[in-house]
Amino acid sequence: MSLGRILTAMVTPMNDNLEVDYQEAGRLAKYLAEHGTDGIVVAGTTGESPTLSVEEKLGLFRVVKEAVGREVIVYAGIGSNSTASSVDLARKAVATGVDGLMAVVPYYNKPSQEGLYQHFKTIAEATELPLMLYNIPGRTSINLLPETVLRLSKIPNIVALKEAVGLMDQVSELKRILPEDFMVYSGDDSLTLPMLALGCSGIISVASHVIGDEMKKMVDAWFEGDTNNALQWHLKLMPVFKGIFITANPVPVKYLVNTLGLKAGKVRLPLVDATPEEEKFLTELLQNVKDK
Repeated sequence: MSLGRILTAMVTPMNDNLEVDYQEAGRLAKYLAEHGTDGIVVAGTTGESPTLSVEEKLGLFRVVKEAVGREVIVYAGIGSNSTASSVDLARKAVATGVDGLMAVVPYYNKPSQEGLYQHFKTIAEATELPLMLYNIPGRTSINLLPETVLRLSKIPNIVALKEAVGLMDQVSELKRILPEDFMVYSGDDSLTLPMLALGCSGIISVASHVIGDEMKKMVDAWFEGDTNNALQWHLKLMPVFKGIFITANPVPVKYLVNTLGLKAGKVRLPLVDATPEEEKFLTELLQNVKDK
């Protein structure tokens, strides 16, 4: 199953009481689908998954999938550092109609590579839905090594990896040893083009909330063989790729989504909203890219 080239790790809209705003979640999902997004990841880290209840996650899965229909792939973020809890949420997610699941490397408890293998294997075997692995050592403290990904790729419904290790040597090794049909996606906006050059499938993006049309032009140019045009878009968008992480994600992108007239709302504690200085920086950052 093709997942597309640009998947957005969607923020979770909140109302003034910091309750999940399901109506705005559906509206945002439709907006993304109209602005370069091929697929949506719901309740990932960008969606503030650590502060969402199981009921809120299931509600989001259902609402987003209903909003975008069959035209857009929806992957449900179900991973945690508890295998049993991840399995339970994965099974419940099936009934919401999502197209697949994404599970992050367990954080804090620091399992071995064998522990990682058994964790993801157990999740995959709990449902028939396709499963995407998510490797982000900067947040989990554990690196899912290429050899372990190779073992996991032999499980039929483990089909993709979101790779946010930031090491092109590791990405190269992944592409060298993995089956050709196993999809590897960049987990860092700024590494989209370099990872496409290494044979990866696309990006699971934060920046696509606000520059989705521009990112589509960059990615399409690459796949059409217009590498110079792709490079020029990469260089133009690089300030946003980096600047959107001026403080903890998703604080900056939620602020910018709000400036577009969409109601992303604020963030739940322990995150706090952007400072006035950060807001000024982010407003100018996006304006500079849009004006060029």
